[in-house]
Amino acid sequence: MTLQNRFGDNVEKDGGLLGPDGQPLTSSPKPSTDDAAQAGAEPQLDFFNYIASLGFQTMIFLGEMPNPMTNQVEKNLKQAKFLIDTLVILRDKTKGNLSKEEDDLLNGSIYELQLRYVDLSK
Repeated sequence: MTLQNRFGDNVEKDGGLLGPDGQPLTSSPKPSTDDAAQAGAEPQLDFFNYIASLGFQTMIFLGEMPNPMTNQVEKNLKQAKFLIDTLVILRDKTKGNLSKEEDDLLNGSIYELQLRYVDLSK
């Protein structure tokens, strides 16, 4: 059975989205990792990639690596601190809900980024 949600999207009774042809949008097979990389697909969004993304952004704002858009080293300690604080909030809000690997990645990232921030703030 097809319904419409409040945004006008077609939705199956079980909650899945339907395309304009009435077929479930999730029915297409997922490409393999190699196929996705060759097609220039976006990386998979998961906790590890999200934390790594925030870490890389922080490193850019700390001036530890060049901005990929400009290829210039740019320091913005205020923005770096904001991202480090964001990681700390994520750690606090996800406490007890992470795997050991996720917890280790998050805590290690915060530790390393805080050390670099303190060194650069002197």
